[in-house]
Amino acid sequence: MKKLSKYSFGMGDRFAHQAEWQLKTILEAEKKGVEITPVWNKSNREHTTIGSEPKDTLAAAEKSIKEAGYDKQWFIDADHVNLDTVDRFLSSSNFFTIDVASYIGKKSEAKEEEDFIGEMRPFIGNIVVPGLKTAYNITEEMLRNIADQYLYAAQMAGETYKRIEAEKGKGNFITEVSMDEVPNPQTPVELFLILAMLGHYNVPAQTIAPKFTGRFNKGVDYVGDINAFNTEYEANLMIIDFAIQQFGLPEELKLSIHSGSDKFSIYPIIKQLSEKHNKGFHLKTAGTTWLEEVIGLSLAGGEAFDFVKDLYARALTNVEKLCAPYADVIDIDESKLPSASEVNGWSGEDFANALRHIPGNPRYNSNLRQLVHVGYKLAAEKIETYNTLLEKNADIVGKCVFENLYERHAKRLFVD
Repeated sequence: MKKLSKYSFGMGDRFAHQAEWQLKTILEAEKKGVEITPVWNKSNREHTTIGSEPKDTLAAAEKSIKEAGYDKQWFIDADHVNLDTVDRFLSSSNFFTIDVASYIGKKSEAKEEEDFIGEMRPFIGNIVVPGLKTAYNITEEMLRNIADQYLYAAQMAGETYKRIEAEKGKGNFITEVSMDEVPNPQTPVELFLILAMLGHYNVPAQTIAPKFTGRFNKGVDYVGDINAFNTEYEANLMIIDFAIQQFGLPEELKLSIHSGSDKFSIYPIIKQLSEKHNKGFHLKTAGTTWLEEVIGLSLAGGEAFDFVKDLYARALTNVEKLCAPYADVIDIDESKLPSASEVNGWSGEDFANALRHIPGNPRYNSNLRQLVHVGYKLAAEKIETYNTLLEKNADIVGKCVFENLYERHAKRLFVD
């Protein structure tokens, strides 16, 4: 049966050029004695936007694996799929992030709910979760309210899982369930009951991606109460352990942090609690590699930087359209976006400093960073030119990708 190592790293590669440099991050961590499972993730939305196919992600990863002589396990993640979109990924992927966000809030049939409520009656009242100081009180009303919100979503996760298993065979792929791209976070009690629902529908999730308290905006730091996150994250770890025992879920089940790239202020919490409780985690970095490509092209100057300036100018005229699909994971103050004419007066180094996530740099602009993050569609509209520029400037871009993933992410999370 396929299993993730304790630590796993989801790496987005939207244009399938950077797998070699991303793998270097894993190899560098290995030199420090840390095993991290590499997972290349790309969503249906990203494939559709760019005009790529899942087999392209697989081919790029396979090439880098072969060239590096890498002999440990690695995965291709069909990111944010559901029953409507999963078929596209069945032949190329061996990791499936089943996204149930669109089903949350839809009520399941009465019989489904009654079956689940009946199964959960022993948990009505006070439940004591080992490792947590306070007991949780679950009433039948609470149980029904949470079932109304999440049971149908869990049922659809089960249907999607069955579709994958029928094609791939049991134990031949990793299952993740995600519910992070929604307006409201799930409480630890809700997480417990959601895990009960996944057990009820026989979904052997190895990772679960809840929505945490605070904002997990694309490519920028965490916004929220650090202490509240600390309490919630630790409670979720204990809840998962308890749910594994109660509902027969896989013993390796762990938390997945989506939109986890660049959440520097909570990385020490994740690392410390993981070590304290000897727990792993899966972290997804998504579009941060695309941003490093833009940074690299800016630093390359000439026609490469001209392409970046043109892309930014086009993004400014399409802010609302570019941001709409990411409404729950993006916050841009348009008044703080530099104009196209201002950027035209910048050097490539200026633009790189505005975009690169080093908050101490006086030029850093989180609004510009978020806009470019969702602007990858504009590069796809000029894909031949973009691909050529990436190939011409492969070394400078690749070094940016590696520095970002290793120095700013892997070292802070995994490497002592």
